Amino acid sequence: MQAINDAEENDAEESGIDLLEGRPYDCPQKPFGGDEDYIWSPDSKKVLYVTKKLSGTEYAVSTNSDIYEYNLETKVTTNLTEDNKGYDTNPIFSPSGTLAWLQMKRDGYESDKNDIIVRLPGGDVNLTKDWDGTVYGFIWSKDESKIYFNAPVGGTVHAFEIDVPKGNKSTSKPRQISSGQFDVNGIIAQSGQNLIVYRRDMNHATEIYNLNIGSGKMKQLSDGNNKTYADIKMSKIEKRIVRTTDGKDMTTWVIYPPDFDPAKKYPTLLYCQGGPQGALSQFYSYRWNFQLMAANGYIIVAPNRRGMPGYGVEWNEQISKDYGGQNMNDYLSAIDDVAKEPYVDRDRMGCIGASYGGYSVFYLASRHEGRFKSFISHDGIFNWRSMYGTTEEMFFVNWDLGGAYWDKGNAAAQKSYDEFNPVNFVDKWDTPIMIIQGGKDYRVPIGQGLEAFQAAQLQGIKSRLLFFPEENHWVLSAQNSLVWQREFYKWLDETVKI
Repeated sequence: MQAINDAEENDAEESGIDLLEGRPYDCPQKPFGGDEDYIWSPDSKKVLYVTKKLSGTEYAVSTNSDIYEYNLETKVTTNLTEDNKGYDTNPIFSPSGTLAWLQMKRDGYESDKNDIIVRLPGGDVNLTKDWDGTVYGFIWSKDESKIYFNAPVGGTVHAFEIDVPKGNKSTSKPRQISSGQFDVNGIIAQSGQNLIVYRRDMNHATEIYNLNIGSGKMKQLSDGNNKTYADIKMSKIEKRIVRTTDGKDMTTWVIYPPDFDPAKKYPTLLYCQGGPQGALSQFYSYRWNFQLMAANGYIIVAPNRRGMPGYGVEWNEQISKDYGGQNMNDYLSAIDDVAKEPYVDRDRMGCIGASYGGYSVFYLASRHEGRFKSFISHDGIFNWRSMYGTTEEMFFVNWDLGGAYWDKGNAAAQKSYDEFNPVNFVDKWDTPIMIIQGGKDYRVPIGQGLEAFQAAQLQGIKSRLLFFPEENHWVLSAQNSLVWQREFYKWLDETVKI
């Protein structure tokens, strides 16, 4: 550990102002940090905070955040995680003052395996080192003997527990507490033999539940949306196992319209998940809402393609530097498998997605072999060279593409910019496409959507641009969300349902 006698931080403490005021660092971290980035010690003598004390080029290419401790008595700042070069986040003290946090090992890899680290008298212990999964969040048990956490598993997110060792080595394996076709998308607190958790599924927004630690049984505590649900017909959600081209079993969610009749034929949408390494779980979104899509008469096919957590580290990591490879085959395996069913109208299929899912739409538009009648890409990557030159997350493109486009000796990077670059195959586009773009998207900047739209227009392809000047990589305004939904279904009605 490194002690930093920092005059600027000392002066800040004495005058009662922000410890990082006037310095080129942020806590909470931008753009996603929150109050999980800073805590008081139980004795109130120390403040711990998370930040990435880098600037300029180093900041852009690194994920090396650290946990810093500021001692109010000695006015000394100490880097508690200096030896680790990846993310160190979410510090949490046990009631008696033992520190635990989340850690990724590799610098530059934002989707690395996330482990729970505990600082014990004999040294730091990685509780989940030998577990083939990644952790989302955690809390301490009241008696400090266990840590409860949630993590993706098999197309869902569930609660787990793991023992905290008394020595300096962990021999315990996580035990899954909850199970079922839903997500435990957050653990709030422990109450006796129960956990208070957030739960959701594709038909229901998040509510608060009581989860019995021993039995896994759950009881709903909040019911803020029940009156609304009473007037809504729900969708059937089916977990389907699809065989991939390389012989793997792939979980695929199939969402059916309310009052589904297998004797009828339905227009069907392939949903391409973003991330690319984000779980396609039982999530509930106010924009990419499967229940709403199904209520508009569509079957939705949502495959847990390569690159998603919940199936082991190897499955999760395979997608890096292989953006147009196996995972694209996974998409097509899923839609082809479901399309064999008599209730799927193979003449009325569409393909939709955002971010990496938007990239997937652009890429599949040149090689779908007539499967789809329409595409919708929201904030998708169209041209990897211009993306590399304008995105604010350089560590992301460096890791996932393999490096810079000018590095001619880097085979992995050149494959990404040549074989996996949608702009190189735009001459093969022949299908209507809608492109949605945020004007303040710095992750996938505005040029990506505009380039794709111009290419479609100049080739005479039916296309539409939906541009939100004030939105970023998401659509956050309620009014803009209504516009998004209206235009989304209007386009599908024009190009798929006809």
